[in-house]
Parts: sequence; C-alpha cells; structure tokens
Amino acid sequence: MKKERRSFDKEFKLIAVELCQSGKSTNEVADDLDFRAELVGRWKREFGMKKITKFYLLFLFILFGQIAEAQDVYKLWEGQDKPYYKENNLKEYQEEIWGTLCLFNVTDPTLTIYKAKGENLGKAVIIIPGGGYELVAMHHEGYDVAEILSSLGITAAVLKYRIPNPETSDQPDKVPLTDTRRALVLLREMAEKYDFDKKKVGLLGFSAGSHLATVASLWKSDKNEENPDYSALIYGVTNLSNTNLKWLEESLYFRKLAKQEIDQNRLLDLVSKYTRPSFLVHAYDDDVCLVEETTLYAQRLNEYNILVETHIFSKGGHGFGLGRKEDGTDQWINLFVNWLKSNNL
Repeated sequence: MKKERRSFDKEFKLIAVELCQSGKSTNEVADDLDFRAELVGRWKREFGMKKITKFYLLFLFILFGQIAEAQDVYKLWEGQDKPYYKENNLKEYQEEIWGTLCLFNVTDPTLTIYKAKGENLGKAVIIIPGGGYELVAMHHEGYDVAEILSSLGITAAVLKYRIPNPETSDQPDKVPLTDTRRALVLLREMAEKYDFDKKKVGLLGFSAGSHLATVASLWKSDKNEENPDYSALIYGVTNLSNTNLKWLEESLYFRKLAKQEIDQNRLLDLVSKYTRPSFLVHAYDDDVCLVEETTLYAQRLNEYNILVETHIFSKGGHGFGLGRKEDGTDQWINLFVNWLKSNNL
C-alpha cells in the first residue's frame, strides 16, 4: 500500500507541476482539473480513496507551485496569428508512454525558461524534446534536462512545439521549424532579462527534436536571429535513408516528397564551411536512430573543419534522456557543458 501511495502522490505531483508550467489562470486550472475527472476516478478505484475533489488538486497546485518558481512560461505567438495554423477541435493531453509523460495534440506552442542558478555562465540553450513528430516527450527530454542545465549555470528553455498534423495546418511540415525559429528570436529578445549573451544561444535536440535542431542549423534563415549558434544532437537524425524518408513523408509532410524537397532533406549534403559547431551523443545499440546518424554527420563536419565533439556509448539504446549511471550515458550532460565552456560557445 505504501508503494501505491508513493505512485499516487507522484502522479498528483506531476499534474501539479504540469499545471504550474502551463501559465494558466486559476479558473483555467480548475476547468482543466474537471477535465481530468476520468483520471481521478481511476485513482479512486485503484487506491480505494473515498473522495478526491477539485479543491484537493488545487491545494496540490499551490503546494507544488514552488517547483515552478524558477520557470517562466511564454506563448510563442502571443498577440499574433500562429503561422500555418487552421482551426481545429483537437485538445492537448498528456499520457504516459515509453515510461515517461508525453504531450499529444500540441497546437499552442510555448517556451518554458529555467533561469541559470549559481554562477551564471552567460549562455542559453533551447531544448527540443523528441517524439517522432507524433508527440513531445516534455519531461525526460525537456524539463528534466532543463533543471540540470539550470543548476549548472546555463539558461535553459524547453520548447513545446506544435506537432505537425493535417488537421491543424495546411502545411504541417513547416510548423515545427517555424516554432523553433520563433523560439530563438523570443529567447534572444530576453537576453538582458536572463543575463546571457545573445550570441551564445544554441539548440539541444533529442531524436526527432535533434532532426529539427539539425534542420534549423542547416536550413539557414535570412534573419540571423533565427539561426542557432551551435547545436547539440542527442541520438540524432541526419541521414536521409529510405527508412527516414518514409518517416518524414508519413509523420511530417503527410505526402510524397518532391525531388527538390528530397534534396533539401539530404542534410549531410548541406554541411558547409558555414555550418555552426555541433556536440553529438549516441549509443551503439540504438535500434531506432542508428549510430550512423551521428558518425556520418561528425565525419561531414570534420571534412569542413567545423568544430565537433562526439561521444558514443557502447550501451544506452534509444531515448535515454539524461542518461543512466549503469551504462555511463549520464556523463553526456557534463561533457556538453564542458564543451560549451572550453570552446567559448
């Protein structure tokens, strides 16, 4: 029963944290809690609790509000129309998958900023969680990573980007990149507020998020403020294999790609002497994003004498987020910070 209670409390806490980070008003929170009635009912059945009310959840919202004190949530397109957006009836929701809480049906993108703690290094990074362009793994590839980077003196911002979907956009393939570029602009606009150098702002992506970070790095925008100063790709996607082409057509474009689009997505061919530095992490036993995604990209960067640092672990699989002590993958985040510091990025 104690184990069940801990699980129960943990799930309540996750909801409280989520609501704190949502930027919603108290009334909106209450409505959201009503929306979770089915989940509350399940808790009643599983734990034999006689009564769980909206007010108890609101109490937890206040109790765990301190967790979100160091974070500020900004809507990416506040006060303006969201590009490539069409009206729809989808509702965003959170569900556990792959052992972590993920977001589905994201149509309202935000940037959650974690202030640098301790010695401020004057650097900032936008974290782009993965999810195959079908969901956003906001916790273990987003908030968890931001908390650590913040504690190490880096301003860390977690991007909740819109998931490409023909129901929400006539050009779904343009949606994630547009949100990423907007996030870069928005974060740089707040450089003075958070005390970092606007010329030291990079992208840190996981899986599909790393594909998005690579695209944002190689498809250079005419507006300098929309381009990252570096990229960090954790179990990245850089190679247009047949498998990846099929994935892009089914999950990002929702159609067959034209020849020009195929050429544009041959990311390895887009590396040039103007490409920004990269930090790469992978595991040899990753059977989702093969290690060649990283080794081929590292090779191309090296051919152009672009600063690149690569760490490949013998074990780790896919989706390890912050990593695990038992296989050594937990070393990457300190290696990343050291890379930023030693190269003045």
